[in-house]
Amino acid sequence: MTLPLTIDYDHGISAIDAQFHRPQRASIHLIVENGVAALIDTGTSFSIPGVIQVLNEKNLTVEDVAFIFLTHIHLDHAGGASECMRCFPNAKLVVHPRGARHMADPTRLVAGAMAVYGEAEFKRVYGEIHPIDADRIIEAPDEFRMKLNGRPLMFLDTPGHARHHYSIYDERSNAFFTGDTFGVSYRDFDVDGMEFIFPTTTPVQFDPVAAHASIDRIMSYDPQHVFLTHYGRVGHLSQHAESMHSLIDCFVEIAERANKDNADRYTTISTAIQALLLNRLAQHGCQLTPEEVCDLLSSDIKLNTQGLEHWLDQLTARIKHL
Repeated sequence: MTLPLTIDYDHGISAIDAQFHRPQRASIHLIVENGVAALIDTGTSFSIPGVIQVLNEKNLTVEDVAFIFLTHIHLDHAGGASECMRCFPNAKLVVHPRGARHMADPTRLVAGAMAVYGEAEFKRVYGEIHPIDADRIIEAPDEFRMKLNGRPLMFLDTPGHARHHYSIYDERSNAFFTGDTFGVSYRDFDVDGMEFIFPTTTPVQFDPVAAHASIDRIMSYDPQHVFLTHYGRVGHLSQHAESMHSLIDCFVEIAERANKDNADRYTTISTAIQALLLNRLAQHGCQLTPEEVCDLLSSDIKLNTQGLEHWLDQLTARIKHL
């Protein structure tokens, strides 16, 4: 096996490529504190052999992994959790209280994903997902605090992308590990050291009000960086927070406008999101062709459109219920 791409930052933090669909699509973050390791998000079960290779390269053993932190339980973040618990015998799994039961009994989680992908495609992409012993699961409610070998970590409830989402504040690096709460930023779009960032509204729990509040809450700590699962470390946070707020509002406006039309809602939303992101990337100075950009963003646009449609349907159902 080829060693996955690894980016080493300061403060003992690394991003390990999860090898999910394409290089630099999803990262697993590794924190090492005086020989004790923790992983933040897991990729899929197919990601874990690469993680073990990286540990070996860093002279760490599987016994040195003390914690697996799941920012939320979407399967590109948590699909490898049970394989981690099998491979790392001393590890505890730390998860949002809303996600804990789905790790102990992943039946509904797996069934929902199989309904979307089909059994064969699910197993091809995610592999096997097994129940995790409840005795090895730690629930992390809002403002939960713990230490990694003496290193303080704090967990904030940060919904908006998902209701089972937390972000982790690492005092040592003055940074947050934000999963999907602070958006997506692929390194392909960096221009002269400035990143490009956009929201992810994937099904089924997008909540724009909560998303805005979570971004503001993260920024209230004045962090120097955020570490995104998609992908790696990002700075320039004041600019990116502003962009995230703007794009969340734009996504909502696109969805609401499409909902009023009698045309194909899905096509209307996805076409408008694509045009919006192409325009923002052009303003950003991205030199990739529109075809290259659309190829990189095709999956995100599809998932964001599905999430916005589900949000619209839920909104309509609530209004009818009033």
